[in-house]
Amino acid sequence: MKSSMKSLVICGTGTEVGKTIVSALLVQGLKAQYWKPVQTGSNSEVDRETICRLLNLPTTRCLPETYIFKAPVSPHWAAEQENSVIKPENLTLPISKSPLVIETAGGLMVPFTRDWLQIDQLEKWQLPIVLVAKSGLGTLNHTLLSLEALQLRKISVLGLVLNGPLHPDNPTTLEQFGGVPVIAQLPFLNSLNADSLRREWERQKIEDSFKKLLG
Repeated sequence: MKSSMKSLVICGTGTEVGKTIVSALLVQGLKAQYWKPVQTGSNSEVDRETICRLLNLPTTRCLPETYIFKAPVSPHWAAEQENSVIKPENLTLPISKSPLVIETAGGLMVPFTRDWLQIDQLEKWQLPIVLVAKSGLGTLNHTLLSLEALQLRKISVLGLVLNGPLHPDNPTTLEQFGGVPVIAQLPFLNSLNADSLRREWERQKIEDSFKKLLG
């Protein structure tokens, strides 16, 4: 990849749409570092640990969270339950010589505090977005609303990655109405690991797509 590709953000149209799988795909394919600044639900394996396990990466490739909370709920509420506050000034981008893949917490409008939404932080960062969505029923509404919210704030969107069974029409419809390309479509993988993600990266020529998008 060109050296100009320093950082991008993996956002989702909601929870459980496969952001961490897409993050793993891009961390491996772009030879990037991984960072999830705000993590909730820390009683189980956190996303940083999942990325390192799936890709067999050294811990230095997966940067520690700025905020991590136990409750598997919205960040603002998880913080309140631990008598903590997420401070936007602490979410400064890490210095990295390699590309940095940043995974968000849930959807765009998730609150970090009672007066600061995740999309406010994205607007402050002004980094290009890869939006992750489900491939099937319901994705048109959720994805187009998310794209509209990003476009209203003039946040650049590189494109979409769709997760789930391949759909015969949704990718075309999303490109038509959303005005951004579908970069990749990830089907259900029987074995989710570095090798299966590498095969999808190569089969779908995702690196070529990024080169075109980044000029």
